[in-house]
Amino acid sequence: MQVAAYAAKSPESPVEPLEITRRDLQPNDVLIDITWCGVCHSDIHTARNEWGRTKYPIVPGHEIIGKVSAVGADVTKHKVGDTVGVGCLVDACLSCGACHDGDEQYCEKGSVGTYGGTEPVIGGVTQGGYSKQILVRDEFVLKVSDKLNPAEVAPLLCAGITSWSPLKHWNVKKGDKVGVIGLGGLGHMGVKFAVAMGCEVVMITTSEEKGADAKRLGAHDVLVSTDREAMKAQRGSFDFLLNTVPVKHDLNPYLMLLARNGTMVIVGAIEPLEPMHGGLLLSGRKRVAGSGIGGIAETQEMLDFCAEHGVTSDVEVIAMKDINAAYDRVVKGDVKYRFVIDMATL
Repeated sequence: MQVAAYAAKSPESPVEPLEITRRDLQPNDVLIDITWCGVCHSDIHTARNEWGRTKYPIVPGHEIIGKVSAVGADVTKHKVGDTVGVGCLVDACLSCGACHDGDEQYCEKGSVGTYGGTEPVIGGVTQGGYSKQILVRDEFVLKVSDKLNPAEVAPLLCAGITSWSPLKHWNVKKGDKVGVIGLGGLGHMGVKFAVAMGCEVVMITTSEEKGADAKRLGAHDVLVSTDREAMKAQRGSFDFLLNTVPVKHDLNPYLMLLARNGTMVIVGAIEPLEPMHGGLLLSGRKRVAGSGIGGIAETQEMLDFCAEHGVTSDVEVIAMKDINAAYDRVVKGDVKYRFVIDMATL
């Protein structure tokens, strides 16, 4: 089937209209009319081939909300008219140890990304959510509550789950002192989730201006990381640090903040980091770990939590024609905190 979309055709080209081919409806497929699609920094890295593995043309978009318009003969979980979501994954083997554990994102045979992966039915490259419709295997389609604003739900499917997954995996609980390092798409969701979980939440930032916004989001306190005396006063007091900084940086000042048995999880920096002092880990049995997105069941758990607690992303809605200007603004950090495309404008 032919579907209208927006795609990058080369690293230098703008994202522009392109008709793409989707597979025909399979027995276990859900056909989704896309209504909203978030804009992730990964979209930009991929469109501009900044990770060096893009196959063109490429349709970005892996924060997808839409309405089910058709289902295959074997689909029982979803029905026509349902509001649903699709995140960063559209397929995995579902038979390996990781998949059995609900970690499809770490599938031992290789999970299939919503864009830039290998299309499992017709071959070629998977194409993402900057399009009118998408077909997705039913196991990878998520239920979205009608209690929530769907535009504000879209970024939960990447930025949200990337922040939620480590909080759950490392058993962050009510009363824990949680520091969120960096206030962007990931960080603002980390603040909201940790507050809703009943934690004592501190925004750790280089910017006092961002600190004020963090308090609006619910943070109980702000720690300016360039203030040596303030950092010294908080040493050894944090149970958990969610580190969302997206670039190479020095972990050592943050390790000093961790309490005994504390954990810092890296979710932002997909690149080499500054050297880390092993002594800061040994003195207090501290941990530094990494986490990507979450599995499907975990993502559904997050969406259900959001419906129960009224948690969504702060978004700025844009028209499809403004996507290239939005990319430039994301690179400059000029968005609070996620762009979402109104797909009716495609």
